[in-house]
Amino acid sequence: QVQLVESGGGSVQAGGSLRLSCAASAYTDSTHYCMSWFWQTPGKEREGVAAIFSRTGTTSYADSVQGRFTVSQNNDKNTLYLQMNSLKPEDTAMYYCAAFPSSFGSGSCCLTANLRLYNSWGQGTQVTVS
Repeated sequence: QVQLVESGGGSVQAGGSLRLSCAASAYTDSTHYCMSWFWQTPGKEREGVAAIFSRTGTTSYADSVQGRFTVSQNNDKNTLYLQMNSLKPEDTAMYYCAAFPSSFGSGSCCLTANLRLYNSWGQGTQVTVS
């Protein structure tokens, strides 16, 4: 399974922007993946925010971030990004990237997939919006 390392979190004022990165090692170019960003706040379950299916590049977003966040992958498909614009205080959370191999799918399928399918998780990066 791939190893994932996030970076790019931090503190920002409302209305500002941040870009999160997630570097994947042991990534097999011939394997396709659902790759997603999740967020979690204390006492709440981890929720999918944005997802991309690596083979097709199709994406999907939670309603709360639609139009403000953009998920993408680099050309080698071994780095996942989350561009976050027009940040709101309610976006404050620990953000995790996650992945699982999948031969078929779409961004929408990836976003709604059972969390237990995700077998690779990053360590998380904190985003605080004030």
